[in-house]
Amino acid sequence: MRQARHRGAHAMTARKAMYAVYAVFILNGFMFASWASRIPQVRDGLDLNPQKLGLVLLAIAIGSLVSMPLAGVVISRLGAARTITVMSLIGASGLAIAAVGFRHGVAPVIPGLFLLGLGSGTWDVAMNVEGAEVERRMQRSIMSRFHAGFSVGTVAGALLGSAMIALGVSVTVHLAAVALLVALVATPAVRGFLPIEPHDEEASGPRRSPLKAWTEPRTLLIGLFVFCMAFTEGTGVDWLGVSVIDGYDAAAALGSLTFAIFLAAMTLGRWFGPGALDRYGRVPLIRVTGLCAVAGLMLVVWGGSLLVAMAGAALWGLGVALGFPVGMSAAADDARHAAGRVSVVSSIGYLAFLAGPPFVGFLGHQVGTLRALTAAAAMVTLGVLISGVLQPKPEPHRRPALSES
Repeated sequence: MRQARHRGAHAMTARKAMYAVYAVFILNGFMFASWASRIPQVRDGLDLNPQKLGLVLLAIAIGSLVSMPLAGVVISRLGAARTITVMSLIGASGLAIAAVGFRHGVAPVIPGLFLLGLGSGTWDVAMNVEGAEVERRMQRSIMSRFHAGFSVGTVAGALLGSAMIALGVSVTVHLAAVALLVALVATPAVRGFLPIEPHDEEASGPRRSPLKAWTEPRTLLIGLFVFCMAFTEGTGVDWLGVSVIDGYDAAAALGSLTFAIFLAAMTLGRWFGPGALDRYGRVPLIRVTGLCAVAGLMLVVWGGSLLVAMAGAALWGLGVALGFPVGMSAAADDARHAAGRVSVVSSIGYLAFLAGPPFVGFLGHQVGTLRALTAAAAMVTLGVLISGVLQPKPEPHRRPALSES
């Protein structure tokens, strides 16, 4: 009887933590997409040409690049819940500064965006660490669903931004309200996180710096895998619509529709992927889906018609859906060192989102934007070739599962 009550309490704790992780993934995506939805108005209000706008937006990337490599140290000291509390406040403050500063010129916007990137970068690592711990305790592959939640948040943020523009709500009022919402919601949400359990020093060995993960070959290889998948995903996000319009002489609306098909397929793959992961395992499924992405890319580039390209976009989105979240799970296989390893893998993966768009743009200038997408096919092929590194690494002292069954 007592054992049954104990299992029931553990199952409730697991469910509560799962919903809390969903909440912070959705909130993170919502905050970022809210800002992104108002970039055109910020550009017009500040009278920025494309080059100057790119430099302003670089502040977010710099903030994330500063914070992500050190995120493991912060999470090890504060825990995932406190880290998200602090970083959500930093990110929300940055968004508010950019929203208000936008009325006074470029100078206040840049530090605001830097803080937004700084806060959201470490928040991103912390929520992946907690998501991997929930996945481990429940013994169910649900990380990709958390990433689907992030996608839901971005869609909600983009739709709200469109509504605010249609209603004539100013950038300052809109983004300041979002910043306040993030600051108010993030802290209550993380109260559902799993309780921190002290490590058995004899079992886990002496504490070590999370920065040690930067010297581990397996962690760096997982980072390279995530880089490949992030490059392929980011290329689709940034270049698919443009490439279809240029390559097939399609109308702008059809280019957007092709992009929407890609996003929908990726979101569906992340939502329904856990069952297949549990049944077939990480490595076999990633190899099959990776080849699916290559096939989709080839159809987009060489299909010969817009209809075939749309089908290819669906295969591409479906094929790349599980790469990033499975990489996060693999980095966090050992709970003792998860924070440092996820920090490393996230940092390497994030570089792809920075390096990918300009590289594909440069290549597109030489061979055309449609043909330039073959670079993404090459990257996902490399990811498939090294995907054996994702094989689950058994923990010598595994924590008991908090299964719902």
